[in-house]
Amino acid sequence: MTDITTRIATADAASITVRGLDLIDDIMGKRSFTEMVYFLTCRRMPSPTEVKVLDACLVTLMEHGFTPSSLISRIAADAVPEQIQVAMAAGLLSVGSVFVGTMEGCAALLAEGIKAADKEAWARATAEQYLAAKRPLPGFGHPLHKPDDPRSPRLFAIAAEAGVDGRYIALLKTLNAAVDARAGRHLTINATGAIGALLLEIGVPPAIMRAIAVISRCGGLAGHIQEEHETHSARRIWKLAEENIPYAPEDPA
Repeated sequence: MTDITTRIATADAASITVRGLDLIDDIMGKRSFTEMVYFLTCRRMPSPTEVKVLDACLVTLMEHGFTPSSLISRIAADAVPEQIQVAMAAGLLSVGSVFVGTMEGCAALLAEGIKAADKEAWARATAEQYLAAKRPLPGFGHPLHKPDDPRSPRLFAIAAEAGVDGRYIALLKTLNAAVDARAGRHLTINATGAIGALLLEIGVPPAIMRAIAVISRCGGLAGHIQEEHETHSARRIWKLAEENIPYAPEDPA
């Protein structure tokens, strides 16, 4: 006997049950991939508003060119071409607090800030706390997209069109204004910051948000690995590194 249980799924010889629904009769052909991601993580089927917002978030992070995750996947695909799961997993391991997965940090801040009686005072204090310590503020700044990340306003527009409440988005914009005032310059709300706010709007817990980024980026990496099998770009990237990164012997002194 064991006290271990699961509410996610079970199967027998004739059926598969997922959170109380029959996979064959209730889900297949009737529910989308996006709906099922929400269903499995949030324990209920999403509303049309929640589906539209989550789908936009999944699409937004899927692809961004030659980024660390795609480069790592290409190199792994070149080294282990017959095992696509190795290349996929290698690229996904780089999703974290620096690249792609920063929405959870921004969402955690917003989840605290929404409790504040004075939202502007909270925003000023948060901006001061991070900028005075020269700590990266989750959800802000981008090395390429300046002065603004073009994905963020589109995400806000999609959320508004879908009919979300908007209080977390409003709080993020309040924080943005405080950050700009403290920094003396404009810092963009990047895509992961916007996604952190949107996922809060639809009830996704911050602790699971990085998983949403992993699911999204997984789709993009499939395309990179397929192209790598055709172009073998990883070999040329390796060659460029050998040719352009010189060996520098240590100073014996």
